[in-house]
Amino acid sequence: MSDSSVDNSLAVQSSTGERGAQADHGRSGGGARAASSPAARRPARRPARRPSRGIGWRQRLEITLLSGPAIVVFVGFVIFPVALAAYYGFYRWKGFGRPTDFVGFHNYTVILQDPEFHAALLHNGLIVVLSLVIQGPVGLLLALLLNRKMRGRSIIRVLVFVPWVVSEVIAGTGWSLMLQTDGAVNDLLEKVGLGHFTADWLSDPHLALWSLMAILTWKYIGFAVILFMAGLQNIPEELYEAAALDGASYWQTQRRITLPLLGPTIRIWGFLSIIGALQLFDLVYIIWGQYVAGTAGVSTMATYMVQYGRNAGNFGYGSAVAVVLFIISMIVALVYQRFVLRRDTEGALTGRSK
Repeated sequence: MSDSSVDNSLAVQSSTGERGAQADHGRSGGGARAASSPAARRPARRPARRPSRGIGWRQRLEITLLSGPAIVVFVGFVIFPVALAAYYGFYRWKGFGRPTDFVGFHNYTVILQDPEFHAALLHNGLIVVLSLVIQGPVGLLLALLLNRKMRGRSIIRVLVFVPWVVSEVIAGTGWSLMLQTDGAVNDLLEKVGLGHFTADWLSDPHLALWSLMAILTWKYIGFAVILFMAGLQNIPEELYEAAALDGASYWQTQRRITLPLLGPTIRIWGFLSIIGALQLFDLVYIIWGQYVAGTAGVSTMATYMVQYGRNAGNFGYGSAVAVVLFIISMIVALVYQRFVLRRDTEGALTGRSK
């Protein structure tokens, strides 16, 4: 074979190899471009969810039948009276006949500028704070004590709970007789040799509020104890057993286990206590009356409403006071729910819901 033939064959083989390499490079490059294309990077489509079926007519009928009576009662005994009080609050009305003497916002202006209403509002605020500070710890300690096995626990429970079921009229009448200057309390102090502690428990402005708080604590501490004991029953015993195995003391167990898990119950009790303190009327009116309550420093917004509304024959003004009391209670309730009960209403006990 000649040299020219060899050269021609080598040239053909080299050109063939170059074309094969170019073809392989093109295929690999095309594959890489295909892999890096938007279509390749797009995730696989998830199967479309089926739209949830709405409730049927049978469920709607059940909801209507079950909630209808409650809605009617709520509208008839809550919403309608509030709207009617707001309507009468714009009139100077004597309580009978159709109101015709329209005064606009005059009643509300007088309320917001009256020093006696300011004093009543301050008294309500003090009662709210003192109720939380006194009744909360005392009720919690009694609940922890009565939750343990001990002799006479049932009798102590009854004695603690009985004052709450006693009517306000009976409780107020009894305490008003015992706390008078010649009543049973001062007489008992005299007989035990503590006569220098006798005082005018009802009329002295420096003592009347504390006397009221003592009566309120005696009256409503049973409700707090019952709520706290119900919350304690829901705490698993395994947690206390595990804490005991880890060497935790009694107070460490209460601080680390009982108080956090009892938090929702405590917050609910606090809400009920605040609303009850803002609307306090019966015990103050029965023990001190409409005139002594103001001078003794225990008047409330409710007693102010009765004194200057119904008793004064100005039902329009009393209706305006009722509306102001309702607005204050609603604002306090909304703020408390927003910042305190938010975790409970969202269904989270140990952390914020996502």
